[in-house]
Amino acid sequence: MGYARDSVADTPKHSLWRRVRWPALGLVLALTYGVTGYMLLEGWRFLDALYMTVITLTTVGFREVHPLDDGGIVFTISLLSIGVGLVLVTVTVIAQWVLEGHFGEATRRKRMQRRIDNLENHFIVCGYGRVGRAVARELESEHAPFSVVEREEDLVERMEADGVPHVFDDATRESALRRAGVERARGLVCAVDSDATNVYIALVARGLNPELFIVARASEPGSDQRLLAAGADRVVSPFVSSGRHMALVAMRPRVSDVVEFQTPDTSTIKLEQIRIESGSPFADQEVHDAFGGVPVLAVRHAGGQITVNPPPDARLLVGDIVLVLGEADLTSVVRSPPPGG
Repeated sequence: MGYARDSVADTPKHSLWRRVRWPALGLVLALTYGVTGYMLLEGWRFLDALYMTVITLTTVGFREVHPLDDGGIVFTISLLSIGVGLVLVTVTVIAQWVLEGHFGEATRRKRMQRRIDNLENHFIVCGYGRVGRAVARELESEHAPFSVVEREEDLVERMEADGVPHVFDDATRESALRRAGVERARGLVCAVDSDATNVYIALVARGLNPELFIVARASEPGSDQRLLAAGADRVVSPFVSSGRHMALVAMRPRVSDVVEFQTPDTSTIKLEQIRIESGSPFADQEVHDAFGGVPVLAVRHAGGQITVNPPPDARLLVGDIVLVLGEADLTSVVRSPPPGG
């Protein structure tokens, strides 16, 4: 699913030919039938036969080109019976396509844009292929607001069926990212399967929102450095990550069961990060006073140092990032945007 910056569609193209091909074929056969019949039965030249066939099929009511004998009259009746219905069907199909394409699609597009315009502090997923869909499902499970930017027409129907707020456009365009709400977004995920395209998306997104947290997909060795240089905060290789995860599950299956396994009767254990902002109730508090019985795994201090398993009396300062472990709903902590570093 590669992106081409010089080939961009603003709306999905409905295939007119797919809908009109059978009536059109019947109409061509009716024209052939009429021209051949007039030439053979009446002995007319081709242009006269074609003209008579057209005015008969369109029922414009002009006089016949030449007087018709009984055989010509019967033939004209048969042509009317066969062809007029085909003309009406073809015109109806074309009119329906025009109405759906220019009015129905415009209405859907405006409704979708209003839905995206109401999003705040959300995520943007660029690409709705296998990786992008997995990201969207995870965001949805976390009840995190998000929008998708995708230019492949084949995936538009899938996004509509999934109820995903989306922009049908090329994510390398500033206008597409603005329509997706990049300037008020919390994070952006470059999930396109082209590393070069992800680099360009990261560059454009970083220019539009310097505070945006960008996670990019890398498929090829060496692409991670280019993506980081383009402005990505984190780079993930699905192939490397899945390999590491499979090895971890194989070596420590019970760890995976505890952290990831979820059924309707069990709770899910999750990791959560909390940034200590200025004015936060956690600022200048000791770990125990701030989080009570919630296990605190590590603290990353503003200077970059990391304290693993901090003591209960460790003091939290503005700029610290706290990693806590708890069940699915961490009601005792406040969720905050991902850090910029």
